[in-house]
Amino acid sequence: MKAEPRIAVLGCGGWGKNIVRTLGRINAVAAVADPSEAGQATAQQLVPGVPVHADPGAIFDDPAIDAVMIATPAETHYEQAKRALAAGKDVFVEKPLTIDVAESRDLVRQATVAGRILMVGHLLEYHPAILKLKEMIDAGELGKIRYVISNRLNLGKIRTEENALWSFAPHDIAVILRLVGSNPIEVVATGGSYVSPNIADVTVTQLLFADGVRSHVFVSWLHPFKEQRLVVVGSKKMASFDDVAKKLVLYDQRVDWHEGQPVPVKGEGVEVEFGSAEPLIEECLHFIECVKTRSTPRTDGLNGVRVLQILHGAQQSLMRNGQPTAIRLDEAGLFEPYMFEVKSEGAVHAR
Repeated sequence: MKAEPRIAVLGCGGWGKNIVRTLGRINAVAAVADPSEAGQATAQQLVPGVPVHADPGAIFDDPAIDAVMIATPAETHYEQAKRALAAGKDVFVEKPLTIDVAESRDLVRQATVAGRILMVGHLLEYHPAILKLKEMIDAGELGKIRYVISNRLNLGKIRTEENALWSFAPHDIAVILRLVGSNPIEVVATGGSYVSPNIADVTVTQLLFADGVRSHVFVSWLHPFKEQRLVVVGSKKMASFDDVAKKLVLYDQRVDWHEGQPVPVKGEGVEVEFGSAEPLIEECLHFIECVKTRSTPRTDGLNGVRVLQILHGAQQSLMRNGQPTAIRLDEAGLFEPYMFEVKSEGAVHAR
């Protein structure tokens, strides 16, 4: 039986400390690297006795390290992942995979050529409620999916380097792609900047799929209450997941036709159990299992490229006051690169 992989973490601030803490809970962290003294101190506190480095080179050069999980600022993801792949490591990268689509594609290519695992941290795809919802959709309980709505709202931390689209929407876009099971052909985004110039505090992103399915993603950090709700409307039933209340509800509601008139059929909502698994633990365990078995991650590099491409398309639409951006697939199954370059609004940082 293959030994448990030795995993190192790059970055122990922001979201990185959560990864370090989680790996520590399951005894799966072999080393940590963070250039800041604060990050090093946090790592030493979270996982006493585990080697902590200021220079990630110590991890890349260590043949005993099998894989790395990267949770550094997003602008560093490409170079860090590239170095890790070149050193023969399997790689997990916190969302977004990179900032630039071409760089994400290049990482997918490098990982494929090297025979390495490349996984992106789309956390909600490991949430037990989302997995249960996907199971119900695949079983046909909701019928044909008609539209999906996702709201991620709060009066929370207000960023000045990135907009709400890049900060919040990757989670929801990844989930919508998973639930719908196909790729959008068009994206439209609008928003408003109220706190910092050219940094959108509120955005609404709409996705159109080839089969007529539509979705919208509403994100804001200027909202009077916290809401994280996903609604899926099907031809037979409807479902709602409230991530604040931790409730998944299936509604026996639809629209029937009677004597040529549409008639709403309203049934009671039934709460659906989905278990208590922690998404971050499940995500880390999934990465470990993929490293051990050499299997393709649920959120592989292609998944990261697709979400990133949609984000860039939404950003372009946002900059053009809601003009639609077409999205196309090339022969390799990756999105075609856009014929424009997004240079304004906001550097992107890891969660």
